[in-house]
Amino acid sequence: MISSKEAVVNDTKRVNKVLETVAWGGLFVWWGISLIPRFLPNGLDALGTGVILLGVNLFRAGKRIPLNGFSLSAGILCSVWGGLDLSTSVFGLPHRLPVFAILMIVLGVIVLVGGVLRSLKAAGRIGEGTEPAAT
Repeated sequence: MISSKEAVVNDTKRVNKVLETVAWGGLFVWWGISLIPRFLPNGLDALGTGVILLGVNLFRAGKRIPLNGFSLSAGILCSVWGGLDLSTSVFGLPHRLPVFAILMIVLGVIVLVGGVLRSLKAAGRIGEGTEPAAT
């Protein structure tokens, strides 16, 4: 007989697997859509990818499923990248933004915040469920 805790764990794993499948399907559809028309502004493809990845992690957080550190980080980076490219093409900025340098800064902040959260958790200053699960 399965205990109630085992049932919750099994249900969480099942929901997480469905989320991963939906995310991959959504990404493939979005990437296909973004490759077909040439009239879409530059950066919309990366921004859409970021929104999908962040949306999956937002749904995980709502269901109290541990966040996926990789897809959360990739979602943030894709959103920033797409936003920077989109702002350059939409607003017609006279110069190109240093996208790679900005992405490296954002990645550094993500790594630092993750390290601080892990240190606080190890010291007992924050509880379970407050940091993304690294996978």
